[in-house]
Amino acid sequence: MKVISKFTVVTVTFFILLVSQLSAQQKVEILTAKEQQTVVDSIGSKLNANYVFPEIATKMVSSIESKLENGNYKSILDPQEFATTLTADLQAISNDKHLRVIFAPGRIAEQQQTVTAEDSIAYLNRYVNNMKRNNFGFKEVKIMAGNIGYLDLRSFSNVEYAGETAVSAMNFLSNTDAIIIDLRNNGGGSPAMIQLITSYLFGNDPVHLNNFYWRPSNLNSQTWTLPHVSGKRSPDTPVFVLTSGGTFSAAEEFSYNLKHLERATLVGETTGGGAHPGGSVVATDRFMVWVPTGRAINPITNTNWEGTGVSPHIKTPAADALDIAYKNVLELLMKNNKDDEGLQAFYEWPLAELSLKTNPMTLDAKTLKAFAGIYGPRMVTFESGKLFYQRGSGTKYELLPYSNHEFILKGLDSFRIRFLAEGNTITALQGLYDNGHTDKNAKGKE
Repeated sequence: MKVISKFTVVTVTFFILLVSQLSAQQKVEILTAKEQQTVVDSIGSKLNANYVFPEIATKMVSSIESKLENGNYKSILDPQEFATTLTADLQAISNDKHLRVIFAPGRIAEQQQTVTAEDSIAYLNRYVNNMKRNNFGFKEVKIMAGNIGYLDLRSFSNVEYAGETAVSAMNFLSNTDAIIIDLRNNGGGSPAMIQLITSYLFGNDPVHLNNFYWRPSNLNSQTWTLPHVSGKRSPDTPVFVLTSGGTFSAAEEFSYNLKHLERATLVGETTGGGAHPGGSVVATDRFMVWVPTGRAINPITNTNWEGTGVSPHIKTPAADALDIAYKNVLELLMKNNKDDEGLQAFYEWPLAELSLKTNPMTLDAKTLKAFAGIYGPRMVTFESGKLFYQRGSGTKYELLPYSNHEFILKGLDSFRIRFLAEGNTITALQGLYDNGHTDKNAKGKE
């Protein structure tokens, strides 16, 4: 995606942090009528020159100018309240969630004081170090049971600084049987990072990801997967993407692209609905405005997700999305490997634990008591309404049922129990191990 001069692509999250920091300042000068006029005039000029839809820019500017002239803002003395009010008034006409006015005197002063080369380097270092402290948005990368890769990605950071971290994360996931990418807390960021991460999910042949129209230059640009990435691609690995109502901007583009390329299954909530990239512009010495200067035009749909969001394939509350995706991943892998008994058992192992978590099972006391007894060196006891397992003098574990005759040991992941019966009589205890090994002890025999 082409970067427009004077406009810096930034994430929504970055601005939220800015506002939080500024609100902590002890003393803020109140607004004057003169400053309100200056702010409205400057914002109007920026929007008329750069907002992606000129006719909407005209309507927005006319609206806030009329409100100012009619005294609608006269009683607003708090600059933060003024920024919030202007944002609401502009969005009421544009319905553009990217467009917003920001009260940011600290950041503006910092930019204006960046004069020398040394100043610029120090400013850049502060910016990069702030991203480093958040690991460039790569909150968590891990391998879940069943060899399922999981990436909790909180932002699409600038590839120039975050590229190495992204490459490491994607290579870490390259040997997994499926990948879950969690964007439920991702507010957006750099299209170049979308391009980099997406490239690992396709083969070497270029894939057309998106088109953009840019109002300031009246030009169009395209993004494609990269012809080369460091390490290993995963073009055939099933991908699931988790979304929420807070998934926004670049995170929505990533989801939208993969959905319409039929490369991923989306699980969660419909996303926020912001498809207009742009950047922040200084309006006055205390106010900035984030101006959407372009719009995405997907090559498959010829439209985008602005105002509508990206709808998931599997709709569920965001809080449940990971469990639902995990379950669907494991079931998909079992289906795809139905002739391999070893893999069936491998995927079924975490699926049983997940089933216990999402749909806990209870057995009545009479049924539980029937399992109690001595099974060689193993002992199963019924105590205070619960079933417990102990081998010799080892640790005693509570047994949690995930079927009417199979149990997980609370606190032990590598071993489970299956009770065997003849008719209505329990005859043996079968030990199940996560490596596929089993053993058995008859009931009532030392």
